[in-house]
Amino acid sequence: MHSVWRLLVLLGLLALPSALHKPQQPGLAKTYTDSKSALARIIAQGLMKHDTEGRIQNIHLLDSLNASGQMAPGMVGWLIGSTSLHHHQEGSANITNVQLDYGGIWMSFHKERFTANISLGFDIDLRLPFNNHIIKTHERMNLSVEFWLEKDEFGRRDLVIGKCHVEPKSVHTTFLTEAIPPKVNPFLRNFRDNLEKVIPHLIESQVCPLIDEILRQLDVKLLKSLMGHQSWPKISTQSLGSTDPPT
Repeated sequence: MHSVWRLLVLLGLLALPSALHKPQQPGLAKTYTDSKSALARIIAQGLMKHDTEGRIQNIHLLDSLNASGQMAPGMVGWLIGSTSLHHHQEGSANITNVQLDYGGIWMSFHKERFTANISLGFDIDLRLPFNNHIIKTHERMNLSVEFWLEKDEFGRRDLVIGKCHVEPKSVHTTFLTEAIPPKVNPFLRNFRDNLEKVIPHLIESQVCPLIDEILRQLDVKLLKSLMGHQSWPKISTQSLGSTDPPT
């Protein structure tokens, strides 16, 4: 399987070096654009191959909140059901409708470093334990990863994968449910704040190892040929704010 995947990677980039080794000429800017597009497609295909959306959807959100210590004592217990709520079913928080923007992966090249920026989003169905009322939220965020080539003591270049992280300012929570009981608004605000602290780490734990594996399938010689030419303009991702629940 790894040999087939490596072959696909090589085919995706095979046509790039010969064009990049030519002197500057009309149409060279398009070559840079095509190079970025090829790298973006390889990353997108790899993420689809590894069923990244399914992995995110299978995250046990409440367990992660509880284990992280972000929730106040008793908060998770109140949500998933306590002895004082024995007449009601347990609450839950499930991730649904995961969407990675495969077609919108942005590649940039700055100071001899590649950066891939990936946008993703998903819904959370939060079922309250005392009345089975479902509160829906939508989460949006951007994940970025840096990688570059570094010389070893013998002058050989190796691929180095740097920081892979969800940009904290890009995490954006929107409450989709309009009819929210006023008495649960304080809890929802606390839930949102804690969620935005935990979600980036959960997404990183699922996506970053996959990106690491995908990038290590790239041919170092081809990456080196791309780095030997003019830098691509750096593309910055847009920071998003946060939306309070209705009051």
